[in-house]
Amino acid sequence: MSRLPEPGPALLRGLTSGRVSRRGFLAGGGAAAVAALLAGCSIKGSAASLAEHPVDWAKFWADQKATKQLNFANWPLYIDSDHGKSESIALFEKRTGISVDYQAVIQDNATFYATVSPILRAQGATGYDLVVMTNGFELTQMIKNGFVCELDHSRLSNFAKYAGDSVKDPTYDPGNQHSVVWQTGFTGIAYNPKYIDREITSFQDLLDPAFKGRVGLMSDNTELGSLGLLANGIAPEKSTPADWRKAQAWLRKLRPSVTGFYDQSYINKLENGDTWITQAWSGDVFQAQQSGFEHLKFVTPEEGQMMWHDNLMIPRQAANPLSALAWMDFYYTPEIAGIVEDYVNYVCPVPGAEGYVRDQLDDATVADSPLVFPSAEVLAKSHEFRVFENYDEYSEWNGIFNAVVQS
Repeated sequence: MSRLPEPGPALLRGLTSGRVSRRGFLAGGGAAAVAALLAGCSIKGSAASLAEHPVDWAKFWADQKATKQLNFANWPLYIDSDHGKSESIALFEKRTGISVDYQAVIQDNATFYATVSPILRAQGATGYDLVVMTNGFELTQMIKNGFVCELDHSRLSNFAKYAGDSVKDPTYDPGNQHSVVWQTGFTGIAYNPKYIDREITSFQDLLDPAFKGRVGLMSDNTELGSLGLLANGIAPEKSTPADWRKAQAWLRKLRPSVTGFYDQSYINKLENGDTWITQAWSGDVFQAQQSGFEHLKFVTPEEGQMMWHDNLMIPRQAANPLSALAWMDFYYTPEIAGIVEDYVNYVCPVPGAEGYVRDQLDDATVADSPLVFPSAEVLAKSHEFRVFENYDEYSEWNGIFNAVVQS
């Protein structure tokens, strides 16, 4: 029998009316997010980055003293919780003696980056020992500017032992030098079989005239542009500006069929029939299926899908960096990853947690879901996002795909 509660503390993430976008810019708040990002970016005229002042990280970690405190900043509804209490945190505190101050303060990547980057550039303490950020421009800036610690992998034996191949050595952080994955998600297609009576297999299906006015796309340019690239058979992670313009042309062809460009509210539109087919995140669809919309289907298109990662990182000047490493290593076990996964329902970075969820938590619904524990075949069809070299390149991408939304 599934352990998923009813009506659903474990389903609240992604199911409440005030859903949080899993990736940076929110529809309706784009201008504010851009302004916040620019305020925090290391662009012309800003102070020299900490990356210009190398750190002897072996000495840094050797000099650290253990503490009994961890200050953990995360997104809302992104850890196991039962009436406000987290079993994974309680177990960590009991087994390590480290007290956790857990704060769900991150609402989007751009605003969070704009908040902490001036502090980090001034070599000040953010008050956090551990933060969760999505791979993308802001996370890349955190690494390039030297705002986060290089990790001591000698203290991360569980990551080495249990982490899945899909979260090791990512393109945005080779060798996991600065980060380890907290959760992963897929961006593919979801559709409502109540209105579509045929199988959906490809991005080209979005062009079907029968769906005109019922197609949903995402307002996030990173997601939108990546869809256009995949539809053209182009791997986003290796794409060029010329490829981006090809993707723009394909999206312009689709534009007359699009009813709207959405933040995470896209899932509500799919549930109520405003859209019949939409760009979608895997975790949202899984949660919708468990809350009365079991007929909704998520598809990995034949051209592939996008894979994004929310990552644990340690800010420079963290007061308790050894405690942060201790949490990273503690999390990367089948038991703890399984406890968290049974609540958040995204793609688990620890494949071995599937057995723990099935046998110890008695939740076959989560354990059997390909949206939580995907097959090797699905992972092989999943692409990473383009890592932008600099702000000018990032701005060029946004200009190309903003033109689609605004047309």
